[in-house]
Amino acid sequence: MAIVVERPILLVKKLAGMLLLLFGLLLTAVGLSSESAGFTAIGIAFLVAGAISLALKIVRRNQSDPL
Repeated sequence: MAIVVERPILLVKKLAGMLLLLFGLLLTAVGLSSESAGFTAIGIAFLVAGAISLALKIVRRNQSDPL
């Protein structure tokens, strides 16, 4: 099992993905509790963007390097 050293830019992307998920969850909850379609839509968009960002990071990490 190889040890992978994270480059700082990848760490920032992971943090950005986690923050997008967190803000998306908060905005969705606020939008649903106040019955605001705008907040709910923006929250869902942030949730989707954060999930895609993290999924792409995982896919990039799991790709094998060409020899």
